[in-house]
Amino acid sequence: MTEAPPLLSLQLSVDYRNKAGVLRDVFMELRQGEILGLVGQSGSGKSTLSLAILRLLHLKGGIARGKLSFKGQDLFAKTETEMRTLRGREMSIVLQSPLSSLNPALRIGTQLSEAWRAHADGTREECAAAIAATLANVSLPNDSDFLRRRPSQLSVGQAQRVIIAMAILHRPSLLIADEATSALDTITQSEILRLFAQLNRELGMGILYISHDLLSVAVLCHRIAILNAGEIVECGPPSQIFGAPQHPYTQKLVAALPRIPLLASKSHRLGKSPVSDDPVESVLEKV
Repeated sequence: MTEAPPLLSLQLSVDYRNKAGVLRDVFMELRQGEILGLVGQSGSGKSTLSLAILRLLHLKGGIARGKLSFKGQDLFAKTETEMRTLRGREMSIVLQSPLSSLNPALRIGTQLSEAWRAHADGTREECAAAIAATLANVSLPNDSDFLRRRPSQLSVGQAQRVIIAMAILHRPSLLIADEATSALDTITQSEILRLFAQLNRELGMGILYISHDLLSVAVLCHRIAILNAGEIVECGPPSQIFGAPQHPYTQKLVAALPRIPLLASKSHRLGKSPVSDDPVESVLEKV
C-alpha cells in the first residue's frame, strides 16, 4: 500500500535584509492528522518558519528559497491571490497574544462573521450555523450575550478560544499554533492544549505546534523537531527526544529540566492524540 504524501513538506533557507542564514536548509514533513512540535529558544527561527509556510515573510523583509509543498501543491508557484484563498481556509495560524489579535472595536459575533465571509458565500443562516458549530468545538457559548461582547470583556482564555474558533471556522487541514499558550496561565494553558488535542482527534487537523516550552510539547505532540540557530538538529517521537536525545543541544535542553513528563510511546500514534482524558498519572512517566 502506497503511503499518503505528507500534508506539508518543506526544505527552506531564509535570509533577512540585515541578517543572512536565519534558517539554513530546514527540512520538515507533517502528515495529515499529526501534531508536530517545533521547539527552540527565542531567536532560533521558529516564527520565521511559520511566516515562510504562509508565504508572509515579505511583510518582515525576509526572503525564502527552497521547496515548500502543501497537499502536493508547490506554494512557491502560487500567486498572492491564490495564497490568500489558502490562508484561513486551508491553513490557519493562532498567535501568542489573543487580546491584541482581536479588533478591540468590534463585537465577537461581528469578527467571527467577517472571518467566515472572507472565504465563503452563503446566507446569514449558514454563517450563523457555522459559527455556532465552531464555538461548540472550542467550548464557548453561542448566545447573543457572548456574541455581543467586545474583546475587553473576555478573559485571556476566552479570547484565545475565540482566536482558535476563527482559525478553524473553515476546517483547515493545517493549523499553525505559534507560541499559542505562552501568554496563558498554567490552568488555561492546560485547557488550550486539550482543545488542540481534541481538534486533532475529532477533525483530523494537522497541527504545527511551535513553542519554547518543552513540557507542553511533551504532552501534546506525536513528533518533536528541535530547532537551533536556524537548523533542525533532531526530530523524533517524545520517547526519543526526552528519553534518548542524540544531539548535544537536545541533550542540554532535556538536562535543563529536573523532571519532565513523558508520554508512553504507545500513545504517540497517528489517529490517537497524545493528550487524553485519562488521569495524568496513568499517562505520564518520569524520566
